[in-house]
Amino acid sequence: MNPARVHALIVGVERYDAGPGWDLPGPARDAVAFHRLLRAAGVPDGQLRLHLAPLPSYVPEVSYRPADHATLRRVLVRELPLAEGDVLWVWWGGHGVLDRAGHLRLFCADASTADKLGIDLDSALDRYAGDAVPAFGEQLWIVDACETFEEDLAFREQLPPDALPVGRRNLAHRQTLLRAAGRGRVAANDPERGTGLFSEILLGLLAGQTAVLPATPDPEGLFPAVRARIAALREAGRTLQYPEIRLQSPERTEIVTPAQGGGEARPASPLQRAVDALLAYPLMGDPVERQAVVATLDPRVTATVPRHSKARTDVVGILNRLARGRPEMLGELFDAVVSLDDDPDRKDELGAALREFAASVGRPRDQK
Repeated sequence: MNPARVHALIVGVERYDAGPGWDLPGPARDAVAFHRLLRAAGVPDGQLRLHLAPLPSYVPEVSYRPADHATLRRVLVRELPLAEGDVLWVWWGGHGVLDRAGHLRLFCADASTADKLGIDLDSALDRYAGDAVPAFGEQLWIVDACETFEEDLAFREQLPPDALPVGRRNLAHRQTLLRAAGRGRVAANDPERGTGLFSEILLGLLAGQTAVLPATPDPEGLFPAVRARIAALREAGRTLQYPEIRLQSPERTEIVTPAQGGGEARPASPLQRAVDALLAYPLMGDPVERQAVVATLDPRVTATVPRHSKARTDVVGILNRLARGRPEMLGELFDAVVSLDDDPDRKDELGAALREFAASVGRPRDQK
């Protein structure tokens, strides 16, 4: 991917006109960290539109534009649609609410209790999926914001409609949307460390995708790792959120979200659990590092592994080939992965997942 064909809108809102009760330490810091990733990947600074409203305690080391409603709406409606490029990244961190129509409203820095100014995310996605935006055939939108129901916040007045203008729909764009919270949920933030939990996970995973950036990574390879890390945080009592991914392209439209609330999710198959546990490792999303892992295994077995550029498809092929050929090599796969990344939480889940998968094919193997 030519970095000159990549653009980004990066928003981090920590301070609002509504006052200190709305202060949110973290989104501006996360936005700057994401800006740094794309700059390191070679995207020209002029194509990275960074809009911040930082708290006084944080002074960004990079220039930025304001994050008020008029500015951000002008960028989305007038500026970006005129840009020429193939890839668009949108990163947004701050407060949000799910309105009564089911649209996610992302509050801008000049939102007050009397005038809750924000961007309608759903209408923005519709605009960028039609002929109003001729460029950016590949888009990845990442949103770390709450999706609390509007009626649960006891607003004195219902949020007024504020949709962006939408053109004629077409089949020229592929959009992926990653949402942190899930319908009716709060997106957890760590004020002491100044980061959103979802943002921290995404930034860590994207930092491990250096061979892919600035192109968008395979979303179906990325999401299982996000889901696994958030699930671990839920089990630890640090969050109640359920991240969601929406895939929209000429070939498909699909929303992927774990089961929420009153019902338990259908248990993952042993293969699915093993795939998710492997993809929770950032290194497994990088084709070069993934090959380095495979290269440590017996070439008499791995030589016949069907390989694929998509991380998830590739990992499925690797696991199935090992299971059919020499299931005991699943232990060697475990050793190879943890020797490169010994994160204890990921290690425990990977060991359990591979033991379950090995047992499902009839020849269990203990991992350390």
